[in-house]
Amino acid sequence: MKITIRIDDITPEMDFKKFERFKAILDKYDIKPLIGVVPDNKDKKLRKCEPRADFWEYIKNLQNQGWIVAMHGYNHVYNTRKSGMFPISDKSEFAGLSYQRQDEMIREGKRIFRKHGINTDFFMAPSHSYDKYTLKALRTNGFHRVSDGFGDGPYELDGMTFYPVAISKSRALASKEDGIVTFVYHIGAMTNRDLDAFEKLFEKGDIVSFDEYDKYETRLRTLKEETWEYMTARAKYYAVYLRRNLAKK
Repeated sequence: MKITIRIDDITPEMDFKKFERFKAILDKYDIKPLIGVVPDNKDKKLRKCEPRADFWEYIKNLQNQGWIVAMHGYNHVYNTRKSGMFPISDKSEFAGLSYQRQDEMIREGKRIFRKHGINTDFFMAPSHSYDKYTLKALRTNGFHRVSDGFGDGPYELDGMTFYPVAISKSRALASKEDGIVTFVYHIGAMTNRDLDAFEKLFEKGDIVSFDEYDKYETRLRTLKEETWEYMTARAKYYAVYLRRNLAKK
């Protein structure tokens, strides 16, 4: 199983010290990841420092180096308690809102990207939460690719191409199957021990750049597979919910 890397929550106020350490590991192994940039961050939890003045030039430079940039929501602020089509969470910036509102948010996010010279057709929703209206608004605004879902290769659903994330990192590392998945990282929440573990990942798995997905045929997702994905995502949500509540006791 080949493994690609996705980095969420890229903002002008993120912890750049941790980011640079994470980036140094990727550079050492010549790995180009997918990064989720928040167009207009309003999430206070993602503000780790003063805004970086050259942020957009920095992101554009990464894109020029082969890093793939995705639009990661709009403000990264959760507006509903809806889980959406991929119910791995119980909160959403998009799911449950009207089509008109979602279209406005996605259009404005893309306008901000273009203002700063960033062009992309890739999207990733905060907390992996989106619905049918989200996908419709994405298509309307020129987005065609989404980092989400479960599987062992890219698939097509509702006119969008999905690039699946791993159900379990340990399971993906142990798999002998021929496929490709994505490991998701939130650098701002990582400890030094987590960063050490990330470097050791390269000794355990077949880590590849995100554009390795281009070598795989995109399959049309069947209703059976869509149902399996929904049920698996929901089961993972409850497993995490129970584990967190047991840890509090």
